[in-house]
Amino acid sequence: MSVAARRDTAPEVALRRALHAQGRRFRVVYPVPGNRRRTIDIAFTRAKVAVFVDGCFWHGCPEHGTQPRANSGWWAAKLAANRARDEDTDRLLREAGWRVIRVWEHEDVATALARVQETLGGVPRRP
Repeated sequence: MSVAARRDTAPEVALRRALHAQGRRFRVVYPVPGNRRRTIDIAFTRAKVAVFVDGCFWHGCPEHGTQPRANSGWWAAKLAANRARDEDTDRLLREAGWRVIRVWEHEDVATALARVQETLGGVPRRP
């Protein structure tokens, strides 16, 4: 687990590049209001939009998530705790007035970009 990338994963960087190319400016690894130990992958602070790029294994993707066979009890508890933490983070952000977008690592960048752009709506872009 210590070698697993926590930030700057390939899907996250690809989405950030696409957003930047569209003229969107954002913060990276921004603290979650109400729990500064957790961070938002891509934060649009003025619009209060939080984007998380979740790994299929670590966050329990319904399509690609797997359950390890070795030490399965420990892994089941670990992955369930990850999902519970994600739900709690979403709740904290919504209570603070943020909109939350969760993108799976396997999602196409264009699809994820469209979801973010739709949520941002009329928020001005930078040239």
